[in-house]
Amino acid sequence: MPVALITGATAGIGAAFARHLAAEGHELVLVARRGEVLQALAAELPVPVETLVADLATVAGAEAVAARLADPARPIDLLVNNAGRSLNRSFLRSSPELEEELLRLNVHAVMRLTLAALPGMVERGRGAIVNVSSVSGFAAMMPGSTYPASKAWVTNFSESQAQLVRGSGVRVMALCPGYTRTEFHASAGIDTARMPSWLWLDAGEVVRAALRDLRRGRMVSVPGWKYKIAVLGIRLAPRGLLHRASRGARGRIGHEER
Repeated sequence: MPVALITGATAGIGAAFARHLAAEGHELVLVARRGEVLQALAAELPVPVETLVADLATVAGAEAVAARLADPARPIDLLVNNAGRSLNRSFLRSSPELEEELLRLNVHAVMRLTLAALPGMVERGRGAIVNVSSVSGFAAMMPGSTYPASKAWVTNFSESQAQLVRGSGVRVMALCPGYTRTEFHASAGIDTARMPSWLWLDAGEVVRAALRDLRRGRMVSVPGWKYKIAVLGIRLAPRGLLHRASRGARGRIGHEER
């Protein structure tokens, strides 16, 4: 039975991955900060589940999960780097501590866990890694926010590693969803009440699209036709036009700060 390790597994896209992979017959290693919620999710899944409580924004947490991924006696077949966060504040009102925590979780943890898993996968000649990025990483469309910059790194890093291991039997893919109905925005204090309903994706649909694209060997997955069109437009549009389009977002970043 294949084994998948999922970070940020207690809600949203992470929980959707857990449920979908369990239905496909994967054993699971679920990682999150909230032990009680992890245990509750594990209890509802019809497969063997190992839980690992860890805060990936800390060195100790990242190293604990890296050690599990690198254990040759218990190989991981699929790693889903889903844990991440955003800051609902302008860079001008941020702090070094908050920005460093965002980078440790969104960037350093993705790098560290990929580095822990990838060599063993290549040696075995099989395995896959999905790094959850974002459509926002394709352009600086949120003035004052450092979240898109962190996700741009995840996408480029994933493409680079995918090219490195091409032909080895191992796949690496960046998953770049748009707005998805999860706890993510509420946890960041971001008001989404005025966003039109057609913008939103379902977490289950995102996971199904991701796994389909992974099996097709794609290096980047953008679920949903509307976001595929948006990404194409972002890639083709002149930078000046994108900057003008993003000006309307400047006032919204951080307006819900407390």
